[in-house]
Amino acid sequence: MSEQNVLNEITEPTSLSELETMRHSCAHVMAHAISRLWPEAKFGIGPTVEDGFYYDVDLPVKLVPEDLKKIEKEMNRIIGSGQEFVRREHTIEEALGKFKAMNQPFKVEIIETLRDQFGATSVSTYSEGEFTDLCRGPHVERASKIKAFKLMSLAGAYWRGSEKNPMLQRIYGTAFSTQEALDEHLNLLEEAKRRDHRKLGKELDLFAFHPEAPASPFFHPKGTIVYNRLVQYVRDMYAYYGYDEVITPQIFDTVLWKTSGHYENYKDDMFFVAKGKDADAQDREFAVKPMNCPASTYIFSAHKRSYRDLPLRLADFGRLHRNELSGVTAGLTRVRTFCQDDAHVYCTMDQIESEIGKIMDMVVKSYTLFDFKVDELELFLSTRPEKRIGSDEVWDRAEGALKNILDNLGRPYGLDEGGGAFYGPKIDIKVKDALRRKWQLATVQLDFNLPERFDCSYVGSDNIAHRPVVIHKAVLGSLERFLGVFIEHCAGAFPFWLAPVQCRLIPITEAHIPFCEEMGKRLKELGIRFEMDSRNEKMGLKTREAQMAKIPLMLVAGDREMSEGAFAVRNYGAKDSQTLKIDEILAQMKEWNDKPRAPFRD
Repeated sequence: MSEQNVLNEITEPTSLSELETMRHSCAHVMAHAISRLWPEAKFGIGPTVEDGFYYDVDLPVKLVPEDLKKIEKEMNRIIGSGQEFVRREHTIEEALGKFKAMNQPFKVEIIETLRDQFGATSVSTYSEGEFTDLCRGPHVERASKIKAFKLMSLAGAYWRGSEKNPMLQRIYGTAFSTQEALDEHLNLLEEAKRRDHRKLGKELDLFAFHPEAPASPFFHPKGTIVYNRLVQYVRDMYAYYGYDEVITPQIFDTVLWKTSGHYENYKDDMFFVAKGKDADAQDREFAVKPMNCPASTYIFSAHKRSYRDLPLRLADFGRLHRNELSGVTAGLTRVRTFCQDDAHVYCTMDQIESEIGKIMDMVVKSYTLFDFKVDELELFLSTRPEKRIGSDEVWDRAEGALKNILDNLGRPYGLDEGGGAFYGPKIDIKVKDALRRKWQLATVQLDFNLPERFDCSYVGSDNIAHRPVVIHKAVLGSLERFLGVFIEHCAGAFPFWLAPVQCRLIPITEAHIPFCEEMGKRLKELGIRFEMDSRNEKMGLKTREAQMAKIPLMLVAGDREMSEGAFAVRNYGAKDSQTLKIDEILAQMKEWNDKPRAPFRD
């Protein structure tokens, strides 16, 4: 958690929902229970998070999962006592004296920061029984209002989100208004474990990770098929919307990154390489690109541009590398090397709304194809962060333009203050997966700074040079991250067009193998990815293994099918099969295979 978020936990507005308020109170009770079990405990913060809460604490012992039951038992005692939550106001001096006497150095540090950096003259505490905590609240009226809860897991977390500070123990929990709601949530978590893309990636032989390349996936042949099909889908989309694909270098002199602002604002997240061996490069520093955007300016400026050339849409599938901390990497959803469906649109001010409208159209068409509910998309306007480039005037202009576009879209949207990129504000789009979890995938960013820093210009209709505006766009986002999210969304059962193996031919006996081989030739002509299981094994084993491999179609052939020029067709997950003629099967396969191209045909 960042330093600002730490402070927000103490100074947050009293606007929590009823359920969030109960969870916040549950975090307080958990800290109370910990203080009874380990009186030496020193507490950090205990905020609510999505679906629950946590508390960071410094303890004289290393907690293990069995300790969670011990803490829960003490929490139930506290809740059973039904003590009231009592709020009190204190001057800064009173609060400092109180928490110093309690030997709570993290609370003292927060109070001092509130005083020195934010000019606070008072703070509030909440007491419940003998336990007092620094907190603005709100809390429930009394502890007995806390209903069904469960402590979930343990983790480590640096105090104030900085690795320079002590590592605390983070205890996660959740709470709901009823036991039924809690049970439903726990069942969803179990389903999430079954759908974990890291588990399915191994079972389906899609990808793996190895310590020699930390947080960098190795895509196996089947995973590479899926990956390349995603890329091809995006390329088909680009052809429809008028994007040109480019290829740019991987490694640049840091002069480029200093010009773009990445060196100053993004250096800690970049990989740097040894200086060149030749005389011209000995005194030059180089870095691997974490983003494609600066490179696109060289292609824009390769020719003298006119307003008639705009919008110029440049797509780049360049591989990116970011020096993510090991503590935040997680399977495919947070890696150190990845590729984005990344593009940069150079346009005039008058073209911004139209271009972003087209990008939103891409988002809706794409998420519909991948079976996300587009009516449940959540949009956010992410505004200027503290660490940024460009003047406030430029940021006002960019944020105002995005706000107008969002207002005109007619969709509700939220505000993510400080969530923008260091070079410009953005529209972030979140989807809900099959388990109702939210994922931020698509983004649209508006950038007035990049063309200024790289002196990009075009000649307008007035015959005067003007700066273009740059729109950064990604619909799927990082392909690695999208693939991780989508595997869990579909539980590894890819749609026919995306599946690495689309069909498995299963002859019942050796006598039926030639018939299946002839079908295989026709599938190959159609571009269908298939396998044939001609082993001398029982049919039950063959069909069970095909189901476990999540292959979309099984085509089974015996004497009857051969005589009818047909196959018994069984879809993945279906209990029964149906007999279809070969031409019917091929026509259906062609339709399914063409599904990703369908939205981009006039």
